[in-house]
Amino acid sequence: MAELAYLQVSRVCNQQCVFCSNPANGRTIEWAEAVRLVDSFAAEKAAGVILTGGEPTLFAELPKLVAYCRGKGLAPRMVTNGQKTADPAYFKSLRDAGLAHIHVSLHSHQTEVQSAISQNEDSLANIAKTLGHAGRLGVRADINTVINSKNAGHLSSLVQWVIGRFPFVTHFVWNNLDPLMNRAALNPGIVPKLRAFEVELHRAMRHLQSTGRSFRVERVPLCFMSDFPHRSTETRKFVKEEGRQIYFLDEKGLRVQGKACWTYGKSERCKACRLDPLCAGLYQLGVYYSPDELCPVFTDPADVIRAVLEDG
Repeated sequence: MAELAYLQVSRVCNQQCVFCSNPANGRTIEWAEAVRLVDSFAAEKAAGVILTGGEPTLFAELPKLVAYCRGKGLAPRMVTNGQKTADPAYFKSLRDAGLAHIHVSLHSHQTEVQSAISQNEDSLANIAKTLGHAGRLGVRADINTVINSKNAGHLSSLVQWVIGRFPFVTHFVWNNLDPLMNRAALNPGIVPKLRAFEVELHRAMRHLQSTGRSFRVERVPLCFMSDFPHRSTETRKFVKEEGRQIYFLDEKGLRVQGKACWTYGKSERCKACRLDPLCAGLYQLGVYYSPDELCPVFTDPADVIRAVLEDG
């Protein structure tokens, strides 16, 4: 199955999130470089391209690039912090260029928590404006949330807040915090304990399921996914044998990520787990996350594989 490609277009930002995994380095992509990469993704018949950063809206030629992607037959998406898109005229310019799908980074519905995470007191208000514009303009909006110590206790109420105010939102993505070589390494207190968010994540997933919405979870081992191992990003990659291409605006450049990049650390306990072959394990095992939190589960792996394939 054709995969989405990821293209960083800007490594500058108008927020300073305390756990940013791609912090600002001052670079924005050159137009010729962007065209070359989009052309290559189109030639490889990618399913689409996700424009990301940094903050992609700070790339001056973003509407032009959206239109170029469309012209090449690539459906463009964008991951955004929702700050510049709070301007209705700017949002409309992206929609008119062909942008029909955005992923909005929202980490808390509590103003003080979202402000503390983003280092921007207007962050939540601007995100609410962005989501409102998306609803009025018919642009699909998904929610991306980084699980961290500040929001671990209210993941389910965040979901309820979003659905209550913006009922057209139908897809959520959670990423357990990546602390390696970024701002989180300077703020170790932001790294959550798995047990701290286990119940709230389960409540959030149950609520989404009950309302007919979809979701994915990344960097959370399957022993913390209880009834929803088939919604693990890594597990789905293993079952479907998927990879992806990402272009980084740093020394990494273009990377093709296969199955190996989705596998993390395992503990001795994992050897007794029936889902071990389908589980990525624990990211940064023994460094930022403790192997003592892992435990074997005895779910039939065939049931998980079947659920992944049926889930599409």
